[in-house]
Amino acid sequence: MNLVIQGPGFELRHAETLAKLTGARSIEPISSRACRLRGATRHDELAGWCEERALDCAWVPEGRRFDGLRLLAMDMDSTLITIECIDEIGALHGVKKEISAITAAAMRGELDFTHSLRERVALLEGLDESALERVYVEKLRLSPGAEALIARCKAARVKTLLVSGGFTFFTERLKARLGLDFAHGNVLAVRDGRLTGGFIGEIVNPAAKAKAVRDTMATLRAAREQVVAIGDGANDLPMMTEAGVSIAYRAKPIVRENATYALDYSGLDGVLSLFE
Repeated sequence: MNLVIQGPGFELRHAETLAKLTGARSIEPISSRACRLRGATRHDELAGWCEERALDCAWVPEGRRFDGLRLLAMDMDSTLITIECIDEIGALHGVKKEISAITAAAMRGELDFTHSLRERVALLEGLDESALERVYVEKLRLSPGAEALIARCKAARVKTLLVSGGFTFFTERLKARLGLDFAHGNVLAVRDGRLTGGFIGEIVNPAAKAKAVRDTMATLRAAREQVVAIGDGANDLPMMTEAGVSIAYRAKPIVRENATYALDYSGLDGVLSLFE
């Protein structure tokens, strides 16, 4: 088994210390912020040691290659991008505090996602549709490493799926901007240029996210072990269980506990270090 260590504060001396701690047979640099310790042995002090230094650690099987993948599926809000779009839309309607509280509870798995989303969107009733464009231009930012991860997917011919409980106003723009292959999201209802507080069509809830991954796998004829799924909230867990490798990205505790790997400090390009 190999041990991958990475993070913005990674230094070679960290690898040297951990090589001694784990009895690794060699240190293999991956990038300036990551390395692979080949032939490492698990040690009880490892996780705490890395956490104290804001480093991500992962036990990775020998020979797992990124170019062997067929599909990378990812959540949008607080995963591909740094914000929760609905919270920022709410800020322009004077209801960010109320919406953010519901969002946080839903992402922790404390509320039914579908009900909580209906409740949040209802609070947006009457908001001018132009607020969506303002959020996209003024607030939406890609997560660190997002473009590098997507570029590697394209180079390796790994298809990309953006599947979100958020809104198509944002998913479709990101799909076009980044050249993603597939995207799913919720359609906000608009009447006379204002949000009605409702949706058009069925809601993309956790079950629907999982189905989108399964359907895309079927389209690509991809096996489970050829799929990676990345998310941060409890609503992402069903889709993450469809994948052979699931990655909790700066995620809620319930997601970290159930994912194959967790990236708490690295950017999205940290996904690449988990493969050879």
